[in-house]
Order: sequence, then structure tokens, then C-alpha cells
Amino acid sequence: MKESSRKQGAASPCAACKLLRRRCKEDCVFAPYFPADEPHKFASVHKVFGASNVTKMLQELPEYQRGDAVSSMVYEANARVRDPVYGCVGAISSLQQQIDMLQAQLALAQAEVVHMRMRQFPSMTNSPDNASPSSSNRRSRQSRSFFNMDMVEHNNMDDSMWP
Repeated sequence: MKESSRKQGAASPCAACKLLRRRCKEDCVFAPYFPADEPHKFASVHKVFGASNVTKMLQELPEYQRGDAVSSMVYEANARVRDPVYGCVGAISSLQQQIDMLQAQLALAQAEVVHMRMRQFPSMTNSPDNASPSSSNRRSRQSRSFFNMDMVEHNNMDDSMWP
């Protein structure tokens, strides 16, 4: 019987109908978003949300938003399969911790740059032959240029990170 339906040009059922073992109708709500060649997408979504809930969610949305909704459901379902408790919130939290750590490292590097630049010029500021008014103007311009750098706020960092 399957061979005769293939000869007549009938398409294979979508991944959802194949998993649910039902006939895929022409107006199947799943067919545009869960193609037969990607069964893992619907399997994870079905495991987390259930076919009935997915059907309801898709039917409540306008067609132009359904693709994005399915992408979000697939992402969340895959995250829930990997981490049943936190899902994608756990991934977001981990990424936020990485951002915080990298911002702290950046702030340290910026502080080191300022510190190194300030070490380069103490001889100019303490030298007795630079006491003329023109040299003092030059010194103040140089000092101002170093302090115009944008620095990252250090409020959230431990004091142990600073030398």
C-alpha cells in the first residue's frame, strides 16, 4: 500500500505525524515547521511540551510568527533535555558569568595600561630642568590625556583582584 501512495505522488508525513503515528493531512499545522527529514526537532519539542500544547500554541499565533515560535520551542526543548531543571536559563546564567569575568579581566588590563603609562612619565614631572612654565603646560596636557580614557566600573570586583 505504501508503494502505491508513493507512485501517486503522495508526500511523506511530517516528522510530527510520523512520531505520533497518524496520517498527515494537507492542512497539518506541524508540516511546515517539522519536516520529515528533521525528526529530532519534533521529538524534543514533543518530549518537553507535548503535541497537544504545541498544536494549541501554533494555532493561537498568526502564521507569520509561527516559524519563530517553533525555533524558540526547539531551542528551549533542547536546552531542557540537556538541563531539565534550568533549561536555557542555565545557559544564559553561565554566559552572564563569563561576561562578568571577562569584564573584570578587561578592567584589570585597562588599569595596568594606565599604571604602565604613568610609570613612563615620572622623570618628566620630577625633573628640575622641566620647571619652566611652558614645560608645566606640556606636563598638564600629557597628564590630562591619560585620564580621559574610558574605564570600566570596578564596583562589582573583589579587592583581591587589584595589586
